[in-house]
Amino acid sequence: MTELVFLKLGGSLITDKSQPYTPRLDKLADLAAQIQSALQSNPGLSLVVGHGSGSFGHTAAKQYGTRQGVTTRQQWLGFDEVWYQAATLNRFVVEALHQAGVPALALAPVSAITSSNGKIAAWELMPIRAALEAGLVPVVYGDVIFDTMLGGTILSTEDLFEHLARALRPQRILLAGLEQAVWADFPQRQQRIAKIISKSFEIIKAGVGASHATDVTGGMETKVGQMLALVDEIPGMSAQIFSGEAAGNLQRTLSGEHLGTIITFE
Repeated sequence: MTELVFLKLGGSLITDKSQPYTPRLDKLADLAAQIQSALQSNPGLSLVVGHGSGSFGHTAAKQYGTRQGVTTRQQWLGFDEVWYQAATLNRFVVEALHQAGVPALALAPVSAITSSNGKIAAWELMPIRAALEAGLVPVVYGDVIFDTMLGGTILSTEDLFEHLARALRPQRILLAGLEQAVWADFPQRQQRIAKIISKSFEIIKAGVGASHATDVTGGMETKVGQMLALVDEIPGMSAQIFSGEAAGNLQRTLSGEHLGTIITFE
């Protein structure tokens, strides 16, 4: 039986977010090798990979305020710069997957999605469905988007996964970053949260916190909130936030181990 899994490689994991436009090439190669090993050991695993923009897109996006809207000539030039940097990082990601033997196929969101006031209004999903049917691994990423109300904006990988999950109904969404889990006391990181359900999140969210580096699309609280909305809506789906930094963690999680924080309906 095929299991459909969405996997995000966080921008903080695959780039040095404190150094503009700096990929972590050794880490990308390691993550790609773990993905290939997981696919080989589990022929029933079907995968959609997404990745953040890290020190590429977020650096330019913060400079130009692209997430909030695009109207002026200078902002449109910034829109183009964010696109270029996001696409540049995507090339590094796809190259690492290709070198590891993963049949990855990049599908740029800017060419397929239209949004309205920062929410996806239309997305032709036939290419993603066809890629999955063919045994390929579609790769999407946080990207600039033309918006009918804002002119232009940015959608995060979680924004994309939110829409895709409602259409494709994955069994799991895995968010791999630097953080070992969701913390109840960020940034102190003394109280790890093993499991989050809707009823418990209101109690703990004040301590969950944001990103430790530039992130124009929201920090940890935003990510958890988006995943909770999905697991509440899609029966049987779970989400997992874990560290992809430790050796072998990604392959273990793809194989079904419960590392980090699990987000479920109950």
